[in-house]
Formats: sequence, C-alpha cells, structure tokens
Amino acid sequence: MNTLLQKLAVDNGLILSFAIVGLVVFCSGFLSRKLTFGRVQGSAIAILIGLTLAYVGGRMTGGSKGLADLAFFSGLALMGGNMLRDFAIVATAFEVQPAEAKRAGWIGAVALLIGTFLPFIIGVSIAYAFGYRDAISLTTIGAGTVTYIVGPVTGAAIGASSEVITLSIAVGVFKAILVMVTTPMLAKFMHLKTPRSAMVFGGLAGTVSGVSAGLAATDRSLVPYGALVATFHTGLGCLLAPSLLYFIVRALV
Repeated sequence: MNTLLQKLAVDNGLILSFAIVGLVVFCSGFLSRKLTFGRVQGSAIAILIGLTLAYVGGRMTGGSKGLADLAFFSGLALMGGNMLRDFAIVATAFEVQPAEAKRAGWIGAVALLIGTFLPFIIGVSIAYAFGYRDAISLTTIGAGTVTYIVGPVTGAAIGASSEVITLSIAVGVFKAILVMVTTPMLAKFMHLKTPRSAMVFGGLAGTVSGVSAGLAATDRSLVPYGALVATFHTGLGCLLAPSLLYFIVRALV
C-alpha cells in the first residue's frame, strides 16, 4: 500500500502539491480568523507554516529542498520552482490598472521609491552587522527586506546560496507580520483616514499582505488604495535589486 501511494504521489506530484498548499492555506485562514481575529493575514501564517515544513523536511533528509527531498512530496519542487513563481509575479502585476495607479500622484511615486530604497539600506546594514561581507548575500538580504518575493527573485538572479535566499524570505515575512500588527496601533498617529494617506502608507510599507491586513484591521475601505501602491513594490524591487542596487553594493564592498 505504501509503495502504491508513493507511486501515485510521484506520478501526480504537481497535483498533490496543489492539494497540500491548498490545505495549508485553508488551515492558515482558519488560524487567522480564530486566533488573531484577522489581524495577521492568512498568507503570512501560510508562509511560516511552509518555512517550518521545509525545515523539518531538510532535517529529516539532510537535503537542500525541504519537503521536496522526500519522494512523496517531490512535486513541491516543481510548484515552488522558478517557473511558477515568476508566473505568479507576472499575474499579480497584470492586476494593476495604470489608470487607477495615477490617482496616487507624485506623492505615491516618491513614497514608493523611499519604501523601496530605505528598507533595502536597512537590510544591507543589518546583514553587514551580522558578518555578511559579499555583495551577493548583502543584496539578497536587503532585497528580502523590501518584500519576501523580491528576496528570492534577486538571490536567484545574482547567484545567492539557498541559505541566504531562505534568510531573505524570513526577513520579508517578519516585516509583513510587523506591518500587520502595528498598523492598527499606529493608524491614528499616521493619520490613516483618507485614500491618499493609504496610498502613501502602501508605498512606504511596501508589503502587500502586511498593508492589506493592517488596513483591513484599521478601515476596510482603505485596503484597495494601500494595496494598489504596495503592489508595485514587487515589480520595482525585482527590477532594481538584481541590477542597480546590486551594482551599488558591489561597488561599495
């Protein structure tokens, strides 16, 4: 029976991986609603669960692909590979309507640039303080501070190790959760009351999941405006981090 199940899992690896991810997302949404009352978005919990499972799989097999090193879960290597990851990024970018983006104005564009460069500088500085000295590792970790998607995309583009890429994802997840939790607490201080202020906040914070969940806990009507500008962070980060920002870091170190 075990041999039959394993053969079915290997032959239908991609289908099984979708089922596993769907189950994780379902459980994460349940935990988000019941334990955090929606303050921590389900996607962030799902990412934490995924990282935990990857760690457990890596410890069990001594491999480098997490659960994908187990034959039963080998389909996760394809689903989590570069092809589907990049497809998801492109699909997300296509959801943005240029006509709607113009409503943010110049202040939204400035906030977007500040929200991209400032976290990158902070991430690089922290990585340097913890002993990283090569430009590839510094850039990858700094990119992860922008968003947890920009980190692995940048790392794969410039040849970072799997350990550094994983660390960049962890940094991005931590940032997303931090934004989720602190936004409702600081909303009054940041004057998050109007669509324009939500756009500026989305540009500065940068993480779509963190901004969406934080604004949802503050004022649900502001979520589309904050997420609109925050969505551009992924594309802008993926454009700048492996190119301009990497060359700047390499020139400095």
